[in-house]
Parts: sequence; C-alpha cells; structure tokens
Amino acid sequence: MEAISRTGWHPLLCDPIGERESRRETGRAAATVESTCGLTMVIDKGLGWHAFCDLLETSGHYIDCIKLGFGTSALYAEELLESKIRLARRYEIRIMPGGTLLETAVRQDVADSFLDRVCKCGYDTIEVSDGTIELSRARRSELIRDGVKRGLHVYTEYGKKEQGFRIDLEALAATAEADWAAGAELVSIEARESGVGVGLFDEAGRCSEDELEQIRRRFPDLSRFLWEAPQKDQQLTLLRAMGCNVNLGNIQPTDVLTLEAMRRGLRSDTFPLPAEVPVMEVYDYMI
Repeated sequence: MEAISRTGWHPLLCDPIGERESRRETGRAAATVESTCGLTMVIDKGLGWHAFCDLLETSGHYIDCIKLGFGTSALYAEELLESKIRLARRYEIRIMPGGTLLETAVRQDVADSFLDRVCKCGYDTIEVSDGTIELSRARRSELIRDGVKRGLHVYTEYGKKEQGFRIDLEALAATAEADWAAGAELVSIEARESGVGVGLFDEAGRCSEDELEQIRRRFPDLSRFLWEAPQKDQQLTLLRAMGCNVNLGNIQPTDVLTLEAMRRGLRSDTFPLPAEVPVMEVYDYMI
C-alpha cells in the first residue's frame, strides 16, 4: 500500500484503498490524462482573495484544475483576477475561465481576441463548450485547434445546460472522438454547478445507474472523460462505479478534502470492508 507521506500525519499510515496517488505523493507538477491519479476540478464561483488563498493552502495538493465558473471572471477587478491566476499557477494547478465566457465571445464574433486575452491574463487552460449556444462541428474543432496553437490545454464539454438534457451515447461518442482528434485532452459531461436535472442526474440530483452502466459498456476506457458531480452523493456513486481515480469536476471548494478522503477510503462511505468479514459482523463491532 502507498503510505500517506509528506503530510502532518503518521508516515506509516496507509490509505485503506491502497491504490490512490496524488500530486503530493508523486511530485508531478500537474496530473495529466496519462496519469493514474484521478483528476479533481474545482469550480470557483467568486471566492474572495483570502478564501482562495486558504483553499490552495489547505487543499492545493489535491486540486488539478480550477474553473472560474461560467462568466464570473469577467466581473473581477483585473488585479484580483491576475493574482488568483498567478497563485494557482504557483501551486502548479491548471486554471481556466468558464466555457460560457467563450460561448459569449463566439456569439459576439470576438473569439480570437478573447483567446489572446486568456493567454495575456495567464490562464493555461480553456473549456470549449456549446451548453448555451449552437456550434457547428467545424467551428467547435476550430476553437479547439486555436486553443492548442496558443499553447493552452483544452478541455471540452458535452451536453446542454437546459433542464432535462440527457446523454445520447452515440452523440457523446461522436463528439468525444472529434474533440480528441482536434486536440482536446478531456471531455467533461455536463451537470452544471447544481448537479440537478442534467446529464446523468435527475431532478433530485440522483444518478441514473442504468445510464451510467450503459456508458461504461459503450466506453471501456473512461480515463479521458471528466464527470461534473458537484454533490457528495453523486461523487460517491461515481467512485463506487469507476474507482477512486475517476476524474471529477465542478467540485465545491469546501468539498476538496472530503472528496480526497473518499477517494482514499478515509471516510466511512468508501472505507473498504475485509472480504471475509460479513457486513453485519462489522456493524455489530462498530455498535
């Protein structure tokens, strides 16, 4: 098992799950899609400077990407925006504006200058999406290639933001393959910041396990997908279905350590039970 090293805890304490690694353990500058470490993408919907600093100080080792959600980064004072971007980069965490901001630029026909501004601000990642607008396949691929040409990491998003949107397996497959061919690194599955009534999740935020199983059968390798899952129960369902190294996004800043604890089996929800011990015996012992 991999010991929980380089923390304030006992150096011989092992993760109960025994297969999780993070940037803290490996010393990687940033987790990549080629790594075995499941990615954690955090959504920042307007944290102040001190809250942002606290987030990175307490949880930065377990964050791979921060998204300044939807169009919020257009509302920051320039100095604050650039300070947040610089700090994330100092922690070697990828940072990107929300996809809705790029959609706005596309609608207003200023996408090229928007991407130039993204680079000037210091972002290293963008999200290409059409959750609100309609993009032709050719235009979507062009935006991906334009980001890559500027040296940006490009994530894309499959899905619409309207209530009731469901995943179409063949459309997802076609979109993902074309996005990857154009240079995208990851394809995220839309669930909005609420995780309610969109994609895998119903109006109560419950995950459709039937749909999830269909996706797993259709795509044996899910390492290049990222699942937006803002709610704890949604994260738990995906961890149980796909393992501790599933890529998860739209994680609330206050939930980063909670998620990492679940990934490692350091929370009762995912604490592994010995196979030879009947569940009732374990419960009797705990009582």
